[in-house]
This record gives sequence, structure tokens and C-alpha cells, in this order.
Amino acid sequence: MCATNAFLRSLGVEIHASGHRRWPDEVKALAVAETLRPDATVEDVAARFGIRPNQLSGWRRLAKDGALVLPADGDVHEPVFAPLVVCDAEAPARNAGDRPVGDEIRIVVGDVVLHLDADTSAGRIADIVRALRVRS
Repeated sequence: MCATNAFLRSLGVEIHASGHRRWPDEVKALAVAETLRPDATVEDVAARFGIRPNQLSGWRRLAKDGALVLPADGDVHEPVFAPLVVCDAEAPARNAGDRPVGDEIRIVVGDVVLHLDADTSAGRIADIVRALRVRS
């Protein structure tokens, strides 16, 4: 535990005599960023930081919601978290002879490209995105 405490203090974590720790946002973001590396697991990173996996998962949710800013990392080639907002909207009124804008919806995940009709419902798009979700 002393090695873990020394490691945490070197990162700027305040450790009180009662054992309570105060985690700076930068350290939380560092831990979350480590979980996003290939072959990393929440359990392994949590053990390294001396916390429970559910605490680290909570920090991941904060990052996903935009409440925790992750550090820029030279090894990260893709965005880590990006909110997806899908809603059904009425098509804008067009004049006769106007060319339709955006006749399709394109979803790209790695090498997979899906082309959907522009009138695909938001619920259907959300279902497809959930089905395509892969672990980074």
C-alpha cells in the first residue's frame, strides 16, 4: 500500500490520515485514459490506482458525459468519447425542382460503412449504433 500511496502522491492525490483521498480531475482523467488503451481493463487500471473498479467506471461515465476532460495522448488515433444525438426531425420544405440534400445517412465504424435512407427513424439509427458498439 505504501508504494501505491507514493505513486498516487506523485500524481497529486491528497491522502489524509483517515485514508480519505482527494482525486484531482487530471488524475481521474489519466486513469480513464489508461482504460481506453488496447488490452487494458478497468479492473487492472483500478488495481494500479488502488481503487475499486466501480469508482473508475464512474469516472468513465463522467468522461463520456463531458464532465471530465481526458488528456491528449499521442497513442490515441480516434476520438475517445463523442456524444451521439439522434432525433427525428421534419424535412425542410423544398421548392419544386430543388435537389434533395443529404439523401442518405452514413454510419462508419472501423471498416464497416452502413448507408441508410434519409428517412430512417432516430430509434432505428440508435438501435444500429448500439449493435455496432465495439470495445476500443
